Amino acid sequence: MSETFQTAARLLRDAYAGNVLPPMRDYLDPVDVVGAYAVQEINTRLWVEQGRRIVGRKAGLTAKAVQTQLGVDQPDFGVLFADMQVADGGKLDPARAIQPKAEAEIAFVLGADLPSADTTPEQVAAAVATVHAAIEIVDSRIADWKITFADTVADNGSSAFFVLAGEGKPVAGTDLYTAGMVMEINGEIASIGVGAAALGHPLNAAAWLARTLAARGEPLRKGDILLAGALGPMVALKPGDHVVARVGGLGTCSFTYSKD
Repeated sequence: MSETFQTAARLLRDAYAGNVLPPMRDYLDPVDVVGAYAVQEINTRLWVEQGRRIVGRKAGLTAKAVQTQLGVDQPDFGVLFADMQVADGGKLDPARAIQPKAEAEIAFVLGADLPSADTTPEQVAAAVATVHAAIEIVDSRIADWKITFADTVADNGSSAFFVLAGEGKPVAGTDLYTAGMVMEINGEIASIGVGAAALGHPLNAAAWLARTLAARGEPLRKGDILLAGALGPMVALKPGDHVVARVGGLGTCSFTYSKD
C-alpha cells in the first residue's frame, strides 16, 4: 500500500479518539473508489490483528438521492465488528461516539454462504436464515459530516454501531418491499420510510453486497450479519435519546443513547 494511503488510514484510526479530520482531499480524490477501499482495508486488517472480530458487512449509500449528493452511481460498504453491536433495548455510552446519527434498516443473518460474484436477490433470500428490524448508528471521523464518497468509504462506511432486533423472522411471507418504517426518538416520530428505499428492495442491496465482496475474494459466509441500508432519513442523536425503530412485519428494536 502507498505511504499516502497508510497515512490516511492512521489519521482515521487516530480520529476515533474524537479529534475529527477535515475531508481527506490531500490523500484521496473524492471519487477514488480503489484508493478509498484500500485505506479501509488497511484499518480492517490492523483491527483484526488486534483482536477485533468481523461479524458482517453494511451497505451504505443505497438511496439514489444520497448517491447523487456525493456524485457517485453506486452504494458502498463497511465492515461490522462484534464490538459494534449494541444489545436490543440496551445502552450506548455517548463517550463512544463523536457525531452520531441513527437510521432504521432491515438486516439479514445468513444461514448459508454467498460465494458467487453473480449472486441474485433470489439467491440471497434462499440463503437468509432470519431478517430483522435494525438500527445503524453511523458516525464520521470527518468534521461536520462534510464527506465525499472517498471519505465515507475510507472511514469504514461512516460506521459506528448497530442494533439488531432480538427476534428474527423468515424471509418467506415477509413483504420487505412495502414494509413501512417509523423511527421514534423519545416517543416522537423522527423518520419514516419503506423497504423499497434500499436500492429498490433490501434484497437488492444484499445481493449487491454479496456480488461485490465475492468479486473481491471476501465472500459473505453463513452467520454473517448484513445491514441493507437506510429506509429513511438519518437523525442526529443527543445524549439521553431513546430510539425505537418499527418495521412492518418485522417488529421493533431500540436503544438508549446514554451511559446510565
